[in-house]
Amino acid sequence: MASAETESHLRLKALALGWAQANGFALCGLEVRVPRSGYRADVAASGRGVAGRTAVFECKQARADLLKDAHAEEASRRRLLGLAERRRTLEALLAVHRPDLRRGEALWPEYDAWDFSSLEHRTYQAVLDELATVQRRVLRGTKFAKMFRYRCADFLYLVVEDGIFAEAEVPAGWGLLVRTVGSAGDELR
Repeated sequence: MASAETESHLRLKALALGWAQANGFALCGLEVRVPRSGYRADVAASGRGVAGRTAVFECKQARADLLKDAHAEEASRRRLLGLAERRRTLEALLAVHRPDLRRGEALWPEYDAWDFSSLEHRTYQAVLDELATVQRRVLRGTKFAKMFRYRCADFLYLVVEDGIFAEAEVPAGWGLLVRTVGSAGDELR
């Protein structure tokens, strides 16, 4: 286990491991690389025999931790395309009004490149900033959607602290296990 993990995250992983074993998953592991993806599962489990089912458990202790992986893949890609088009439009308009930004590397001006890096333009900078944010979201923030689409396991579960988000926010294809404190101690429901 990574030393940077919080006590709460470690507790959720231990609860997920126990829940998996109690529900027929005989083979379980922590921090397992998920096939067909670039992700690691907090807990992965498999049942016995050839017909054994597999399960992946993602433990989330805080809402911010949960939301960073829960972006809708298709909506994020559409937003990225829109921002890229907005950037091209702005650059075309800026090129007309700021010929001084031309690099002067091409023989004909229409083939020349433009250097917008030193330009102080609030709208253009805002588009670049949002573009970078959405690019990160598409590359690293759609974990739940991709794991479901890749069919990484027969069962996908979010293991969360109580109250960090509503059941309606559970990503498509994922089950929800919530840590509760009962008379017998911590348990998942």
